[in-house]
Amino acid sequence: MSQRYTVMFFFRLLSRLPLPVLYLFSDVLYLIARYVISYRKKVIDENLKYAFPEKTPTERKKIRNKFYRNFTDAFFAETIKMLTISENELRQRFHVVNQELVDAPIKSGTSSLMMAGHIFNWEMAILGVALNTEVTAETVYLKLNNPFFNQLMLKIRTHFGGIMTEKREFRRSMITMRSKPRIVHLAADQRPPVSDSRYTRGFMNRPALFFEGGEFMAKKMGLPVFYGQITKVKRGHYRFVFTELARPPYTDHPAHSITDEFCRRLEENIRRQPDLYLWSHKRWKV
Repeated sequence: MSQRYTVMFFFRLLSRLPLPVLYLFSDVLYLIARYVISYRKKVIDENLKYAFPEKTPTERKKIRNKFYRNFTDAFFAETIKMLTISENELRQRFHVVNQELVDAPIKSGTSSLMMAGHIFNWEMAILGVALNTEVTAETVYLKLNNPFFNQLMLKIRTHFGGIMTEKREFRRSMITMRSKPRIVHLAADQRPPVSDSRYTRGFMNRPALFFEGGEFMAKKMGLPVFYGQITKVKRGHYRFVFTELARPPYTDHPAHSITDEFCRRLEENIRRQPDLYLWSHKRWKV
């Protein structure tokens, strides 16, 4: 038995534990992240200071501490559980609203674009959409450097049949969007390398770089775009609501119109529950 197989078997066993039990492990990791190693504390504090200058240091500290809790819950307990979670439990924990809006264009022969941000738990959203949709759902992702964890995340993300396409391979996959209509899920707030950037704009009170692949595809192919808003109801329970972000024809749309609207909605989403955003990410490194 190879070491990789043994480790994967261990994660599957761990995933079989009830989520409340996994949260006990998450509680320990939370204490370590917050009090022992102060995980990326300087990055988080700087990001929150720029994003919420109107808040007091005490209020920002409260957001940071809640972020640590959400971070360990999402990246440990909930992600591990998704490796073996049942359909029934996922439906109870992740409520998708308006899925039919995104499915409708595909049923009529046109692909749909779904744009969302890094708000917890976005990994559960991948499974939730794949489980609730009546059509094909494809997610574009960035490959992890560690081969084992990259493979583990692929197993988790495809648990209910969703298709995962690595960013570099998506250019070839994109060619089939007309002949094989589907939902294409983009994490549109991922910070691109400077060499790939097409657009710099203000985001949460600071300049930030944005990919504009979604905008390019929508306007080039005449595709509708939908925003996925995540809210946390309580620990382990989320609500994911689709709303229309943009619809063709785009003849009267100015440059960056779709990206700008996505950023506006994402900021609203963040301000509604700021402790759910990935503040440890060096998002504003321009």
